[in-house]
Amino acid sequence: MPATVRFRYHAGMKYTVLIRAGNEGGFVATVPALPGCVSQGRTRRQALRNAKEAIEAYIEALLEDGLPVPVQTDAEFVDVEVSAR
Repeated sequence: MPATVRFRYHAGMKYTVLIRAGNEGGFVATVPALPGCVSQGRTRRQALRNAKEAIEAYIEALLEDGLPVPVQTDAEFVDVEVSAR
């Protein structure tokens, strides 16, 4: 099951990071509120550290381009089990 972690950014901004096992080992971290913001690491801890750096770089790039910074809205993560034929 993927893990989620929230990071603070500057004045109380928080982003949920979704961590899952990578297809070829290690871990992949994505930030649902920031499309395309993805990072990875050999360990969960490294993936989280890299995700924080990716979030900061993503936001800095938006600010440099004069674009709005997405703010995460409250979200609920629910696991749903399905079966398919």
